[in-house]
Amino acid sequence: MEIDYGPLAGLIGTWKGDKGLDVAPEPDGVEKTPYYEVIVFEAAGDVENYVVQRLAIVRYHQTVMRKSNGEVFHDQLGYWLWDPASKTVMQTLTIPRGVCVTAGGKATGTAPGPVVLEVRAALGDRDWPVAQSPFMRDHASTVAFEHKLTVDGDRLAYAETTTLEIYGNPRFAHTDANELVRS
Repeated sequence: MEIDYGPLAGLIGTWKGDKGLDVAPEPDGVEKTPYYEVIVFEAAGDVENYVVQRLAIVRYHQTVMRKSNGEVFHDQLGYWLWDPASKTVMQTLTIPRGVCVTAGGKATGTAPGPVVLEVRAALGDRDWPVAQSPFMRDHASTVAFEHKLTVDGDRLAYAETTTLEIYGNPRFAHTDANELVRS
């Protein structure tokens, strides 16, 4: 049986980009960090849930380095999932700070043209939740997550916003955006 990766098929491969900008909170303001990164997306097969749901799985590993010194400042593991029955895309991710996200949404467009994946999650959301350690909840709580990713042939662009409660700021929009090419 051939696996239907649907809108995720165009992700598979190794992507590199050096136009990234991370806008992050600091105790005394905002830090803007230019970065480069590598994201590896791998076809990981499919899985059956509760007999009736079949999901296509693309596993990914994202490594982000500061342009200023090459230091890795973000490492993320996760999955993109496609449910063809409900036409739902999902992103599950783990950040090694004690934060996990299960985001869901839709895909628009079809290859060979642009395919757009948009997912969201929020703290306390019954369907698309954020889970975090007690330390992160109390000091740097993730209250919402939005990710828009556009794949057009060998070009990939994304914009991501993680809304945080941090340093006394109840709604800081921590943003990341980059453009990558398949290598």
